[in-house]
Amino acid sequence: MLRYVTTNGGKVREAREYLGDEVRQLDFDYTEVQAAELAPIAAHGAREAYRHAGEPVLVDDAGLFVRGFDGFPGPYSAYVEGTLGVEAVRRLVSRELDDTRATFRCVLAYCDGEAFDATPDPVDRDDRVAAAAAGADGDADDDAEADDTLPVKLFEGVVRGEIVEARGDGGFGYDPIFEHDGSTFAEMGPEEKNAVSHRGRALEKFGEWFQER
Repeated sequence: MLRYVTTNGGKVREAREYLGDEVRQLDFDYTEVQAAELAPIAAHGAREAYRHAGEPVLVDDAGLFVRGFDGFPGPYSAYVEGTLGVEAVRRLVSRELDDTRATFRCVLAYCDGEAFDATPDPVDRDDRVAAAAAGADGDADDDAEADDTLPVKLFEGVVRGEIVEARGDGGFGYDPIFEHDGSTFAEMGPEEKNAVSHRGRALEKFGEWFQER
């Protein structure tokens, strides 16, 4: 059994395309730490979700990275979508930038409480929760607790495109304004989008590794 931590049922259906029916949704509101990159956010969420569920979990964090804005909104994509809106982002890019190139990025973080063999995919071993529990002046027992970290395996998927006027009725979030290979994500059917999306590419990497896990 693998718990995909999300409130979005569409993500779970997409994950099952790569991982099979053993994937189950876990609706758990983990703490989203503030960070300039996706990986530490996803890793923190995976550790927190594993401590909650006590079984293997998969957490994703994704964002839209606009080249001309030095990657903004990036890890803040959901917040920007909820406050400014997708169309406001498109207008800002159109008005301020000649270079409309952007990338969608997704990082999947997997935690099952066990160690990982070395592979090309990175492993995050920085467990700030355990370190904070020990404290700067902790005794020997506290130091042992700090060392009891939960390693998290990370898998990244990236797709390149550009920001365009909204087209299409499918998808969600920034899909209508993100064009890849002539079509926006919102113009693609589910199977077509899954085959090229950032999350799909990350899931493919994870699925190949997970089969051997």
